[in-house]
Amino acid sequence: MNNIPDSSEAEKDHRLIILDTETTGINPREGHRIVEIGCVEMVNRQLTGRTFHAYIKPLDQRGNVFEMEQEVINIHGLTNEFLNDKPIFSQVVHEFIDFIRGAELVIHNSKFDVGFMDHEFSLFNSMNRSQDKVPMTEDICTITDTLKVSKEKLGSPKTLDYLARFYRVDKLIDRTYHGALIDAQLLAFVYIEMTRLQSTLDFSVGDGSNTDVNAIRRLPSTRNKLKVIAASADELDAHADRVAVIAKKGGEPLWK
Repeated sequence: MNNIPDSSEAEKDHRLIILDTETTGINPREGHRIVEIGCVEMVNRQLTGRTFHAYIKPLDQRGNVFEMEQEVINIHGLTNEFLNDKPIFSQVVHEFIDFIRGAELVIHNSKFDVGFMDHEFSLFNSMNRSQDKVPMTEDICTITDTLKVSKEKLGSPKTLDYLARFYRVDKLIDRTYHGALIDAQLLAFVYIEMTRLQSTLDFSVGDGSNTDVNAIRRLPSTRNKLKVIAASADELDAHADRVAVIAKKGGEPLWK
C-alpha cells in the first residue's frame, strides 16, 4: 500500500502532503464514502518518493456494501466489483493518519476532501471505544487549498485540469481516469509551478546584515575580471558575409 523509504532526516524539514480522494458521490451527509486515497510527499518543495495509496470498500449506513452508480464509476473508473475485496476505511485509518500527521496538506478544493475525511473519522469514532478515537483533519494538519490559491493568482477559481494545462504539466501524468494518486501526483507538479515565485531568494551580502532585497548590490572592485573571447579572423569574415547578405536584401544590420 505504501512506498516508504527511510526519511527520518527529511521529515525534520517542511513537509507537504499533496492529497486527493475519490468517492461514491459528492455529499457525505447522503451516505457517500471515500473509495480511494492518494497522497504524495514533498519535503522542502522536493518530491521524496514517499506515497500513501489505498483503495477502500465503501459501506452504507447499515454496514452493507455501497453500490455506486455508473455515472460515478465513469469518472474514476473504480467498479463495485474491483472494490469488493479491498479493506474498509477502519482498516486503513491509523496508517493514513500516521502518514499525514503534522504535515501541511495541499488539496484542490479542500472543503470537499476534508469534509469526506472528517466524515470518515467521525464514523470510525462512533463505532469504536473512547480510547481508540481519531482526531479530525485540522487537529493534526494545516491545509492549503490550491483552488483558493488559483483564485488569488488568476482571478477566479480554476479546475485542476485547467491549472495543469496553464502550467504546462498536463502531459506529465496519464489521466485516463481521475484516480486519487494520479491526481495527487499531477497536483504536486501544479503546486510547484504555482508557487515557484514564492521561493525565497537571498540577496544579502557580506555578513547577511543587509536584509533589504531592493537594495543595490555592488560587486567588489577586487573581483576577477570577466574573460573576453575575441572573434577569430574566420569568424569576422563570416560575420561580414552575413551582414552583406542582409544589406543586399534591403535590411539595415545593427551589427556592422
